[in-house]
Amino acid sequence: MTEKASVPGPRRDLAMHNDWWVSGWEHVLPRQGFPLTMLIGTACQPGFTGSLDDLVHEIFDGRWDMIGGDLDGALTFSWPDEEWDYEAAPEGREACEAARWEQFSTMLTTAGFPVPKTVRDLSELYLTWGLARREETPDGTRWTMPAALPLPGDLLPLDPELTERLDGIRWTMRTGPLLDTLIDHLVNDLGEPAETLTSLDRLAAATGQDVDDVRLALAELVKSGDARVQRGEEPADAERLEAHRRFRLVMDWEHFHENRIQVSRGD
Repeated sequence: MTEKASVPGPRRDLAMHNDWWVSGWEHVLPRQGFPLTMLIGTACQPGFTGSLDDLVHEIFDGRWDMIGGDLDGALTFSWPDEEWDYEAAPEGREACEAARWEQFSTMLTTAGFPVPKTVRDLSELYLTWGLARREETPDGTRWTMPAALPLPGDLLPLDPELTERLDGIRWTMRTGPLLDTLIDHLVNDLGEPAETLTSLDRLAAATGQDVDDVRLALAELVKSGDARVQRGEEPADAERLEAHRRFRLVMDWEHFHENRIQVSRGD
């Protein structure tokens, strides 16, 4: 469920839920959502019982700058000490922060949830939303998180633009590794061929992937303009290719190198 990250001089390793990035919560919650999820993920590790306050004291001697000090620190959408990028957001920090809070507050109140002001408030919302569970046992307070986090759109009325962006992020995270593996094969194993006669079965065997995953990767390669799929002289639909039927994969390497970071494999 989690992946561990070592911390300088810790008494316990921090652990982050694997589903955090693909779920899209970091694009919805105040900035402390990330360290709060890490803190709860760490509290879920075997051997820990107690409150989140106890954990902050154990690891950080009671103060963790990433959450603004302690659990009663005020939530913000921007880092107070970061240099503001006026080119990206010319309205300035205060106006941008106010706009984010208005959007966030509207989503929560529309869905019937209280608007959190502190990290502690947000941790209670995690329990309400099912992002975390807290149970009092004879040995003390136990924390758990589900293997798959609920998605923001399942709980909050996201606007269409944000919904589309989160869907795109999840799709990219799903297909990105598959596409990287296919590109690695074409670049490092085949030496960037202008054209190759192949099939989904062959590509799957060469890359160690499932046929359906290769089909997804191939479709993304075509959609990006880096390749064409042909049967004879006629274009073919990459998403409808049969596993055993051969096709010509025609690459546009100039387009590829102009628009992508080349995959490099260290042997």
